[in-house]
Amino acid sequence: MRELKILAVVVVFTLITYWGVEPFAHSQMHPHVEAADYQFKDVDGLGGLKGDAANGASLVQANCTACHSINKEGFPPVMDNATAAASYGVVPPDLSSSGKLYNAEYLAAFIKNPAKASKVEHKFVDGRVHPMPSYDWMQPQEIADMVAYLQSIAPEKMTNKEVFTDACQRCHGIKYGDMKGGSMAAKTPNEHIKAYMGKLPPDLSQYIRSRGESYLHTFVNDPQKHLEGTAMPRVGLTQEAEQQVVAYMQEVGDSKKAEREALGPKFLIYLVIFAIFAWLWKASKWRDVH
Repeated sequence: MRELKILAVVVVFTLITYWGVEPFAHSQMHPHVEAADYQFKDVDGLGGLKGDAANGASLVQANCTACHSINKEGFPPVMDNATAAASYGVVPPDLSSSGKLYNAEYLAAFIKNPAKASKVEHKFVDGRVHPMPSYDWMQPQEIADMVAYLQSIAPEKMTNKEVFTDACQRCHGIKYGDMKGGSMAAKTPNEHIKAYMGKLPPDLSQYIRSRGESYLHTFVNDPQKHLEGTAMPRVGLTQEAEQQVVAYMQEVGDSKKAEREALGPKFLIYLVIFAIFAWLWKASKWRDVH
């Protein structure tokens, strides 16, 4: 009976410590931020306009293919990755899948003013300009047409790896995705992306473990919420695309998650059974002593 009282006291103090200290520590290390906004309500988007994909095709091909490839439509990259990175600071994305990956409102706002839409205006000051020019001189209907065209050529389905490649791999590598082949290295050479971003973007192989799924969702949706002043742009992914990015990071960096979580309850049951047998054994020995 005495041992049970001691156990009860230990449990009470443990719970007080946990519930009193842990939430405070968590709030300091992981401050609360607003939930991800997949509607991008703050951007100057389409304004309710419906686009004409046929007209958008002419506009995109006339204004975008000088820098961007659209492999699906027969427009290959103008330069190799190293040359493009040396010219722009970062490799311009292929636009074949942009209509699927990016929220339409965000995509329209990005075409109008890329630095503002991606929340990196603080980075382009004192004469520095965003590598992509603003197209806010175009008519709103023309921008809506461009978005409609990009959506019309986008694939209906993409694998998690394909989404990560198109959405993230221009800047970030994920070497655990292909350790030997090296195919998951960042497309922009290190020296160029470091100069463009201010520091070398991290490899994302273990970020699902070090940051966690919730943090990654809010960070990708709006990096400024967690790191005010960061050079990483708001990417503008749809909720589905963002979930696929995080899912791929989990496939690479935490492939045993399901197995580990399934083992947890079994291990706790084992500990409870072991504790019961240990207590019974101790009780029997104390009876012999007394």
